[in-house]
Formats: sequence, C-alpha cells, structure tokens
Amino acid sequence: MAISEIPLFTMLRTRMHWHQERQRVLAENVANADTPRFQPRDLAPPSFDRGRMAGQELSLARTSPAHLAGASGGTRFQLDRNGGFEARPSGNAVSLEDEMMKVATNQMDYQAATSLYARGLGMLKTAIGRR
Repeated sequence: MAISEIPLFTMLRTRMHWHQERQRVLAENVANADTPRFQPRDLAPPSFDRGRMAGQELSLARTSPAHLAGASGGTRFQLDRNGGFEARPSGNAVSLEDEMMKVATNQMDYQAATSLYARGLGMLKTAIGRR
C-alpha cells in the first residue's frame, strides 16, 4: 500500500494544502487593507466526509465566463462567506488585527499538521525497521 493511499496521510496532506491556500488568501487581505471597497475573504475548513474525499476536488465557482481562473487554476477549497466586518468610510472592511490573528493561528495549525505528518512517517519507518 502506498503512503498516498493511507487515509490519515491523505487528510493531513489536504489540511496542509488548505493552510497554504488560506495563508495566501489572508496575505491578500492584509495587502489590500487600504484598497477602497475591498472585502476580506477567508476559506472554510475542509470537510473530510467520505463522499467528498473519494477523489473529488473542490474548486472556486466561476460566476461569470469573463472571470479568470487564476495562475494556479484556482483553489480547491470553498470560500467562507461569513461576513460581520465593519467597513471604514472608504468601504474597506479589513481589520489588520483580526487578519494577523488568523495568520498566527493558521501558522500554528500548519506546524501541528506537518509535525503529525512527520511523526506518522517516523512511525511507519520504525514499523518496517528502517530507522
């Protein structure tokens, strides 16, 4: 059995990709903190339902054929549409304090996922006697 077929490693890899994509989205929010009428975005956490994990990839919905898919072909994760931000007079709703808290939390969660992945690989190496 290949490592890519072990559900635990598949879920951890998906989680790490989600954290990487979320970091990109949060960085865009911080970069546009002074852009008029900019609304911050965030990603919804990935769902590990059995039906969804069976080879289906999530992608952003293109609401218009004129929208570009992006350089990487878009993201595989859903955007979190929960608002609740107060907008400044310019219409910008980015709160740098909130965004930086999200960035720090995202970084800690990513480090936890990579640590679990590395420990899982170490456990497999020990089990097959390659330590």
